[in-house]
Formats: sequence, structure tokens, C-alpha cells
Amino acid sequence: MTPALPDSDGFGFHDGQLHGEDLPLANLAKRFGTPLYVYSRRAIERAFDRYALALRGRASLVCYAMKANSNLAILDILARRGAGFDIVSGGELERVIAAGGDPGKTVFSGVGKSEAEIERALAAGILCFNIESGPELERIDAVARRQGTRARISIRVNPDVDAGTHPYISTGLKNNKFGVAYADTLPLYRDAARRTGIEIVGIDCHIGSQITEIDPYIDAADRVLDLVDALSREGIALRHIDFGGGLGIRYDEEVPPATEGLVQVLLAHVDRRGHGAKSVMFEPGRSIVGNAGVLLTRIEYLKHGETKNFAIVDAAMNDLMRPTMYDAWMGVVPVAPRADAPVAYDVVGPVCESGDWLARDRLLAVQPGDLLAVTSAGAYGMAMSSNYNTRGRAAEVMVDGGQAFLVRERERPAQLFAGESRLP
Repeated sequence: MTPALPDSDGFGFHDGQLHGEDLPLANLAKRFGTPLYVYSRRAIERAFDRYALALRGRASLVCYAMKANSNLAILDILARRGAGFDIVSGGELERVIAAGGDPGKTVFSGVGKSEAEIERALAAGILCFNIESGPELERIDAVARRQGTRARISIRVNPDVDAGTHPYISTGLKNNKFGVAYADTLPLYRDAARRTGIEIVGIDCHIGSQITEIDPYIDAADRVLDLVDALSREGIALRHIDFGGGLGIRYDEEVPPATEGLVQVLLAHVDRRGHGAKSVMFEPGRSIVGNAGVLLTRIEYLKHGETKNFAIVDAAMNDLMRPTMYDAWMGVVPVAPRADAPVAYDVVGPVCESGDWLARDRLLAVQPGDLLAVTSAGAYGMAMSSNYNTRGRAAEVMVDGGQAFLVRERERPAQLFAGESRLP
């Protein structure tokens, strides 16, 4: 029986083998080794196009939230598609530029922007800063005046809306560190309007990640549009309304709303409130790349215990942090399914931590040496990986029809300590 896969335009079973587009994943593992991240260009483009098509005919911009996966090949694909970018660090800005992205279509989010990052972003000509506090506004104003320019800004509103997601990825509640408290937003806009180094261009909101219902978006949109109305009455004109990102994907049995449905509902709210002439922006990340990637890993040992059976693989928590960090469920399927009777295994890695697991209690018919694919691994997989236990990070491959491109080489041990030195 062929295992079920989450929604994906890039991966599927053919002739008893899991493929990435037109290529057997077993061949990629043999060619590039494991652990190995494999991404589908087709899946990335189609996921982005769902936003672009839903916004067709409107003044709009889709800014990919690159913290989900910042590989240059992915940024390159999206830049060619006309995407903007949502960044949260100076390093991410440098990646946008290196990948051929347009800084003028880039928004800078994040609560802790340094002076050096602000200076570089202004010099690069980014679209705007998403302001997250009063002190940040003061710093950006001061840097802009020192450089003899004006910084375009949007204030990120914290609407105190529960997105119903994991507390670590919820960003729109009043006890979260993100955004400006709703009651403080209008006074902060008044402050910004008086500053000579500031140009107000928009308003921003982001309430969390892996959101699988439309209602939280609607609640947040209503609160944001109330502020837009209030700003208009005070003569503070906005060019854009940014609804952020956070749309969930299917890992297991989640049923997130369709991209087109979410966009249409929010556009209808904007139109009904009389702001249809303003540009509308979105900052999707996971919903662009999440189901466009898998992590390939090979079984090293099968260990049978008194109460648990373990499939010990060559990927580990340093390669994929989501299960350990969020107790997240990840799909795991054999690349070449066997007809044997399945056994319940915990899929674990070689890192010396009890928290080093990728999946628990999975029924698998496998043998040592078999390949497994961890599905829906395109977002927050490689981006959150580390070198814990002096493990080199995995290689990354992009498949495009019948072609495979190595878009990141596997790290070698000597690279990991190349910047260190012994004592004299």
C-alpha cells in the first residue's frame, strides 16, 4: 500500500518509488548522500502563484517571509516570480541582494533591529521598516536624519487576537513580544508623523504561524481597519495594508483554508471599509515552501527494546528542530515501501539527547539501510538547523522536472572549526 503524502505539487509515488518531480529520491540520496533536503521548484512556484493569482488586478505585493527557508535558490525562484521579501535581520537582507531580489520590494520586520542593520537597510533602499516599538521608531528616525534621508515605515500592530496555534509561534497576543499594543498604535503614528526622518507608508499585522482557520485573520483585519479609519480621520494617509503571513499547511490531518479563499475574504473586508485603492500586502513563508520540501534520511540501525522500538537514522535534531522544539508532528514515509508487516518505531537520530527524535510511534515496514522521507520539511527545517555535536549541516538539492541542482554543499567537519584556534 502506497503511503499517503501531505498536499504537494512536487512529490509523489511512481512505480513504487517516491519521486521529487520526475526524479526518484533514492537516486538523489545515492548521488548526494544523506541527510539531504530536497525541494521542488514546481511546488514553490505554484504555492506562490496562488497568492499572486488571488491578488491579480489589485495593487499588491507578496513578500516571502524568508525566515522559513532562506536558501539562495529559493529566493532566486521567487524573485524571478516577482516576489518581495520579508526579512528579520541584516543577514537576510544580504541574502536578498545576493539572490537577485529587489530591496525596494523588501520589508524589514523584527523587534531588535541594530543601528548597523538600519543603516544598511536605508542604504539599500528597502520598501519599509515594520516598526515594533517606540524606541525602535526613535532609533530609525535618528539614523535616517543622520544619513540625510527619510525612512519609510509601517507600524506592526499587535491586535491581541488568539491565532489558536503553538504558543512559541503565536505573535498577536498582548503578552507576546511582537508589535505595538493596540491602544498605543494611534499615539505612535502621531509621534511618527512629527518626525523629520520618518515617512509613514503603511500598517502591518502578523498574528502567528501555522494558522488553520480564517476567523483569526478576520478578527485581526477588523481591528487593523479600525485603525486605518482612525488614521484617515487624523489626516495620516497610508499607501498599504499588510496582513502578514502565518497561513498553515497540512502536516497530518490539518485542513487549512485555501490561499485563494483567505485572500478573497480579506480583500472583501478592505473593499467594504472603503480602502480598495490601497495596496494590499501579505508575508507568507511556510505556505510557500513547507510542502515543497522533504528531508531524506537513511536508517542506520533498528533497535528493539522492552517497551519501545527505535529506527535510528542519520538525520537528527540538529537537522530538523521542529519535533524537539515544538513537539511537532512530521510525516515519515519509506522512499521504497515494503510489503512486510509494519512495526511501531520511534524515529530517532544519533545526537546525544533524549530529545533527539523526528517522529514517535510510527508504523513502518523497514530494514536497516532503507531511506525515509520526512515530509513537509521545506519550512523551518534547514533554516533552524545547527552544528550541535559537530555535525555538518545537510546538503540541499532543488529538483526541476528531470534535473537536480545542488544548491548547498554538505558541510565538512574542518569547515565547522575553521574560525577557531588553539591557545599558543
